[in-house]
Amino acid sequence: MLGHNGAGKTTTISMLTGLIQATKGVAKAFDLNIFNEMDDFRKILGVCPQHDVLFEFLTPREHLELFALFKGTSSDRVNQEVDAMIRDIDLVEVQNQLAGTLSGGQKRKLSVGIAMIGDSKVVILDEPSSGMDTSSRRRLWEMLKENKNGKIIILTTHYMDEADILGDRICIMADGKIKCCGSSLFLKNRYGVGYNLVIAKKTRDSAPQID
Repeated sequence: MLGHNGAGKTTTISMLTGLIQATKGVAKAFDLNIFNEMDDFRKILGVCPQHDVLFEFLTPREHLELFALFKGTSSDRVNQEVDAMIRDIDLVEVQNQLAGTLSGGQKRKLSVGIAMIGDSKVVILDEPSSGMDTSSRRRLWEMLKENKNGKIIILTTHYMDEADILGDRICIMADGKIKCCGSSLFLKNRYGVGYNLVIAKKTRDSAPQID
């Protein structure tokens, strides 16, 4: 979901996760009616909110262990899953540091890891790469591409390159509505009409050389 600030991306995510009640419409995933079966839907859901919601006095490892257990991972598999996720989100060196001492980019990585762990079937990521440097963003993109099999991942972003690389389908939102939706190739063929060149002149006199 691609759009500028205020386009309605986070509001849509909030309705899909039950933070805001939808006034009308239907949303379904894996044969569940999301709005009517929210408790069942949350059992297969992983969420990375726009703002990090972390426990300052827990470490990244403890966060991941806790959420893996919340999502029903068997206790004998928790350590294995947590080790793999810490490597994937590149937090090996700070895995035993308190979350309150992490940088903004590291907190973002941890929030993405929490959403992904526990074999979540539906993963919703609200601007997951905000606050990350370029190399961290690219590492995150690789991790998401490697782990997307068997999952529905809904991701919101401001960045066209991020949508282009990660999106099997891209929907562009504005004013709370989807304006268009399709593959990257479809959108480029449909709307990529070339370039607009704007020329500012000092006078209104006709200029044959510009015409």
